Amino acid sequence: AVQLLESGGGSVQAGESLRLSCAATGKTSGYKQAYCMGWFRQSPGKEREGVATIDTDGKTIYADSVKGRFTISKDNAKNILYLQMNNLKPDDTAIYYCAADMCPGGVVFHPILFGYWGQGTQVSVSA
Repeated sequence: AVQLLESGGGSVQAGESLRLSCAATGKTSGYKQAYCMGWFRQSPGKEREGVATIDTDGKTIYADSVKGRFTISKDNAKNILYLQMNNLKPDDTAIYYCAADMCPGGVVFHPILFGYWGQGTQVSVSA
């Protein structure tokens, strides 16, 4: 199994930045081929939604609401996924989750396609 551990959440004011990290451990050797990792978020009363995902080749998908502000990246050697969040807005307030799974068909975005999840990290943005 793969374990994912997020870090880097916190409370900031609108316009500030945060960087989230997600360390993948466990049986990741098989995941070095055709796998996707991504960031998702969920706020109270809302469904979990995709923020940004990336595949083994570095292809990415972003939610329209974060394009131009957030950047997803990963360090393949260290099995760490990052999410750089700039110009944060109050609407970005949510619990952010890291996820991973195989994606032989290329980068995917829907939460249902990811079977491994971290415990989440809170991001709070005040106006």
